[in-house]
Parts: sequence; structure tokens; C-alpha cells
Amino acid sequence: MNWTGRLTVVALFGALALPAIAQSNQEINARKENQQDRIANGIQNGSLTAGETSNLERKEGALNQEERDMKKVGPLTPAERATINQQQNQLSKDIYQDKHNAAVQPPAKGEINQRKENQQDRIAQGVKSGQLTAGETARLEGREAHINRQEARMKAANGGRLTPGDRAKINREQNRTSRAIYRDKHNARKQ
Repeated sequence: MNWTGRLTVVALFGALALPAIAQSNQEINARKENQQDRIANGIQNGSLTAGETSNLERKEGALNQEERDMKKVGPLTPAERATINQQQNQLSKDIYQDKHNAAVQPPAKGEINQRKENQQDRIAQGVKSGQLTAGETARLEGREAHINRQEARMKAANGGRLTPGDRAKINREQNRTSRAIYRDKHNARKQ
């Protein structure tokens, strides 16, 4: 086979492989969005405590960072996709267990909890649309986890309630995170 023929065969195989790679990335992103929605639902209905939410956000951020690191060297290999799928399965189990254990908090009412759910939805939408890269998602999840840990510590220090000063501090953190979500969704980087 001459050089042109080899190049044509390589290009043909590459063109056939691209939809499979894109499809697998879409499946990964669809699962990320689904898990974001499940966490937001748990926040809304009170089946996830602030500590559980923080832990899940941390795990989700670590998984997104690992995916980003894998993509640095090129498209995900089938083995890497299998690894991510296995980790997403474990995270899904963790979400289920945390939502169905005895630990609950009052259903999300008020501005702070509503904003948590809204920001989870915005991140999930950014993952779904490709506006957020894995790295951006990991950083945003880290910010969300930090706010949730901070809220849990504040509540623990004040008998399960937030003081007006605590609410103001969390609101400022949520404002910063909201701006970060907007910036990351509207920059030139795409998934």
C-alpha cells in the first residue's frame, strides 16, 4: 500500500473512532449531570446534611480532577473510561447511601439552601452543555464543598443554627462561587 493509501486508511479509522470517543464523553458528562441533580435534590428535600453534601462534592471534585489529568495526554482510552465509570458507580452508591441513611436536616428552605440547589443545577447544566471543563467542574465542586464544610462547622458551633453573621459570610461565599460559575461557563474553554 502506498503512502496515500495508508494515510487514507488512518484518516478513515480516525473518523470512525471520533463518534465513539464523543459518545463516551457524552455518557460521562450525562452521569455527572445526573449526580449533580441527585445531590441538589437531596439538599432540597433534606435527605443530605451539609456534611454529607460536602463529602460528596469533594469526591465529585476529585473524580473530575482525575478525568482532567487523564485527558491531558489525549483522549480517554477505553481503560480510562472504564475507570471513570467504576468511580462514578461508587459515587452513585455513596449518594444513594447518604440520601437514605438516618441523618437528615430540615428540607431546604431559605436563601442559602435554595442557592446551593441553584448552583448545583447551574454546574450540572454547564457539564451537560460542555461549557464547563472537567477541571473547572472540579474547582467549582471544591468551592461548593468548602462552603458546605464551613456551614456545618458554623452550625455545630451554634447549636445547629446559623447566626446572622454566619448567614452573611456564607452568602458572600456563595456570591463568589456564583460569579466563578458564570466566568467558567462563559469563557472560551469547552469540554
